[in-house]
Amino acid sequence: MKYKLLCADLDGTLLSSKSDVSNVTVSEISKIKDSLKVILVSARMPKAITYLQERLGITHMPIICYNGALVMHGDCQIYSAEIPIQLVESIHQLAEENSIQLGLFNTNEWYTSEHTNSIKNEITCTRTTPVFRSSQNTIEDWKIRNIGAHKIMLMAKKNVRDSFTQTLQEKFDTRLVWYRSNDRLIELAPKGTSKLRGIELLLEKGETLKEVIAFGDNYNDIEMLKGVGCGVAVGNAASQVKAIADRITLSNTENGVAHFIKHYLGI
Repeated sequence: MKYKLLCADLDGTLLSSKSDVSNVTVSEISKIKDSLKVILVSARMPKAITYLQERLGITHMPIICYNGALVMHGDCQIYSAEIPIQLVESIHQLAEENSIQLGLFNTNEWYTSEHTNSIKNEITCTRTTPVFRSSQNTIEDWKIRNIGAHKIMLMAKKNVRDSFTQTLQEKFDTRLVWYRSNDRLIELAPKGTSKLRGIELLLEKGETLKEVIAFGDNYNDIEMLKGVGCGVAVGNAASQVKAIADRITLSNTENGVAHFIKHYLGI
């Protein structure tokens, strides 16, 4: 099969460190970027993706942000879905009751209330910095501007997070999708959005998902890997991700995506 799109998750997949791609990956991408479209697909905000596009020499390509809630091509929004502000307000109220810190995102805006270790880690990994202010102030600002959230990040200890997941299912199952990023983070997105849906929006006339190869490592990559022509899990992927993948490559720290490109794409 000759693939037309190569779609890669970032954290834990394409990135060999917390915030960058290796020279090996840059080299292998350079060999294929004129033969197929290389699309970066992430839960990150746009500016936390575009610096990686520059490093890889693919700034002319679209990006899929916020797990598919925002698809951008340069400064142009191809697709945007937001969590309505009334729903953001409801989640904020519940988070306050459970001592959960929020991160609120819209396009390249990121707001949070405290400079915690989780936030420090996000800053390091994404090379972006939030505006520190109360979530209530952000909600009031967004009401005036008539916008909602492309992503809400919930930050809490594991035991609190696990119990709050049950609350999300009971109260918001029909209106939100969510993913566990790690032991402390839950990421919320608008219902109906996904990485796979973002990829579908980028297919040109005559192209199909069978002509897409995708790489991932985490639970929010499962639908993408199952839905494309070839879904590849990196060696450090969660066991559930490996179970549904068509192929498994080396880990992200071993340049798994670059290894697969070099040895199996035949370019």
